[in-house]
Amino acid sequence: MTETMETPRTGSHPTTGARRPNSTAIIVYLSLGGLSFAVLQSLVAPALSTIGQDLGASTSATSWVLTAYLLSASVLTPILGRLGDMVGKRKVLIVVLSILLVGAILAALAPNLGTLIVGRALQGAAGAVMPLSIGIVRDELPKEKVSVTIGLLSAIFGIGAGVGIVAAGPIVEHLSWHWLFWLPAVLVVIALLGAVFGMPESPVRKPGRLDMLGTGVLAVSLVAILLAISEGETWGWGDGKTVGLLILGAVALVAFVLVELRVAEPLIDVRLFAVRGVWTAHVVALVFGFAMFGTFVLVPTLLQLPTALGYGFGKDVTEAGLFLLPTVVMMIIAGPIAGILVRKVGPKPPMLLGGVAIVAAFLIPAISHAAIAEVVVSGVLTGIGIGLALAACSNAIIESVPANQTGEAISANTVVRTIGSSVGTAVIAALITSHTTAQGLPTDDAFTIGFWACTGVAVLAVLAAVAAPSIRARRAAAAARGIDDLDEIAS
Repeated sequence: MTETMETPRTGSHPTTGARRPNSTAIIVYLSLGGLSFAVLQSLVAPALSTIGQDLGASTSATSWVLTAYLLSASVLTPILGRLGDMVGKRKVLIVVLSILLVGAILAALAPNLGTLIVGRALQGAAGAVMPLSIGIVRDELPKEKVSVTIGLLSAIFGIGAGVGIVAAGPIVEHLSWHWLFWLPAVLVVIALLGAVFGMPESPVRKPGRLDMLGTGVLAVSLVAILLAISEGETWGWGDGKTVGLLILGAVALVAFVLVELRVAEPLIDVRLFAVRGVWTAHVVALVFGFAMFGTFVLVPTLLQLPTALGYGFGKDVTEAGLFLLPTVVMMIIAGPIAGILVRKVGPKPPMLLGGVAIVAAFLIPAISHAAIAEVVVSGVLTGIGIGLALAACSNAIIESVPANQTGEAISANTVVRTIGSSVGTAVIAALITSHTTAQGLPTDDAFTIGFWACTGVAVLAVLAAVAAPSIRARRAAAAARGIDDLDEIAS
């Protein structure tokens, strides 16, 4: 047994007689932090053209507003998640929220594109909010609240992305693009004050040193892969830069695994990927990242096309965003429900139900998207699927790893989902741009193919959910690893 598989403490509050933390306040502060980060992830995308025009920047240059954020989040999330396990999740969360606040203010005040990109890179550092938050919930909340709260927090990251798409149009139209950063900054301030004054520091630690070699190799891999995905449409998928970066990323990823298997204190214990409850959750997260952002590209684009084409619906940006509200609402409902189901039957059933829902969500418009009702039903099913599956993924992981490895395990899942989101956005955008009319507008076939592509990818989530361990197998594996701090496992 390696050091990474140490038996954690038994119980959420080992200090007898200590003041019990206010669970509701902790949940509110963590939710606000997660919501602000997730909103900032998607809020900028619909406003890129406006930002570019205002700053006098080209489309390719402006795209770095998204790319910088994506690269920063992917590289820093596992590093900060590991530091949280080492020195304390609350301490690192305070640092992360402070960086997010500085990044939001800098972006809001940005007089030029360079400053804005720096601000976005700082914002991306807060990708560790989710793994740190889930770790805090596991360490500090009563056992009976853990799974439901994790379900809520997991759903919030999907909800925030949807809210960003919905709110971007009205904010830019009635205020200015600078308010895309001022408004989330208010949420960050509240979350930061809550973390400083309203949260205790967990005693759960995994002492050690940061694996600098593994950190460097992983950074090279993620930057190469995500840069190729982000810029592939601009450079060309067969371009030497795109292909070279993908090869570099793949080679560096293999090197990272080899390094992590040999160092005494790895950044990410890659042996955890062999645990069935972990790798199946990673596959589901990858697929749902693809599907979620596939929806955010396909649906608003379809709704905004002119009705004269025969398949568009003639909505403006604000109206198109409002059609994503059913998706957001269903995420809000489904996330906590998934947490309740996890306590009763384990993470596998809600993960499977979420996979089936997302397959149906894309199958319906793949067959026909001629009526607005079909788009709405698809959105409802998408929200149900994302809310159930992503909440179940997070619960499946924490129930498969010791408490002192929560940060690194959830960080890996977050990065996997980010990669899925990037791939989904790039693939769907490529499909749309490769099927256009003489006027440069997407054809009806572009959407049909896009919905079918998402349907096919979503089937992989169903297969991964089927492969996930049953509640009996999960409990047996958890007991064997010394994991006894969760209510359903302890019982």
